[in-house]
Amino acid sequence: MAASGKLASFRLPPLPTVGELIKLYHLRAEKQLSQNFLLDLKLTDKLVRQAGNLNNAHVCEVGPGPGGLTRSILNAGATDLLVVEKDSRFIPGLKLLSEAAPGRVRIVHGDILTYRMERGFPRSICQPWEEDPPNLHIIGNLPFNVSTPLIINWLENIANRTGPFAFGRTQLTLTFQKEVAERLTASTKSRQRSRLSIMAQYLCTVHHRFTIPGKAFVPKPEVDVGVVHFTPLVQPRIQQPFKLVEKVVRNIFQFRRKHCYRGIGMLFPEAHRDTFTEELMCKADVEPTMRPTELTIPHFKALADVYADMCSREPHLLGYDFREELRLKHLTRQERTPKGVTKGMTPSPEGPK
Repeated sequence: MAASGKLASFRLPPLPTVGELIKLYHLRAEKQLSQNFLLDLKLTDKLVRQAGNLNNAHVCEVGPGPGGLTRSILNAGATDLLVVEKDSRFIPGLKLLSEAAPGRVRIVHGDILTYRMERGFPRSICQPWEEDPPNLHIIGNLPFNVSTPLIINWLENIANRTGPFAFGRTQLTLTFQKEVAERLTASTKSRQRSRLSIMAQYLCTVHHRFTIPGKAFVPKPEVDVGVVHFTPLVQPRIQQPFKLVEKVVRNIFQFRRKHCYRGIGMLFPEAHRDTFTEELMCKADVEPTMRPTELTIPHFKALADVYADMCSREPHLLGYDFREELRLKHLTRQERTPKGVTKGMTPSPEGPK
């Protein structure tokens, strides 16, 4: 599987294929790191095309591994490619690729979850948020174990216009397990509608571009993989702080099979739960018997807006966590139970035997 003609002119020295690099450096996908290599350049080329026109583009590739997707990004015309790789085993092969495309590849040996991407590109590429996206793209074949926390981090960055979104409405083209890809793009009433659906779609235009069969990866994962493209919206569909929106959405979807009032009630302390839940649902004009998957983003907007007003009136609500209240109640029960008495047993007048 040789590199295509566009990159061939940059080979100094001649570049081994991805398969040859894997053999040369004895590379093996680590199961605990959820690594799966995509070696078919036709598929990596197709994935990169979903990002749009990369001529003279700045690109950050997440987890390049042995560099198959990296070659396709270079072939597509990117002039500044920053690769962020945590696994030191892949650095020598990436350096060979950097030498083959002089001045076009920069390598960061680090963790994308903590890397400060806003420091990785020149401020000159910034675009006002209200205008077209900057000529900057994030592309990656993400390890399954970091894909969800990573996209949640980036969604929060979008809401706050920080990190890679300090440059403007930076677009993302990423891989996810097929089920996660379907959740990210699921419509109202869909079986896959979830917390991820709402959090992604209130901030971005999200498209599931195509599915890559698991057999295309080495080693073959147990699931197929979806390629998802994100473009941040000029105006988010819910105008509230990210943490507040995430709290409302998370609580509602924790009881996804029940009526939505059940999850909404968990936003409030038990002592006032019924009263506050009724107030929130009435003011937001949401039918209590709707299921979480039936709620539209306008429903979530109304719920978040009313909840924000209630938190302004009752500041303690914002920091309330029903799990902490349950934990404290459990500790109190334990402290009140005499030592040596099993829960549910009546202590003997003579004490435990």
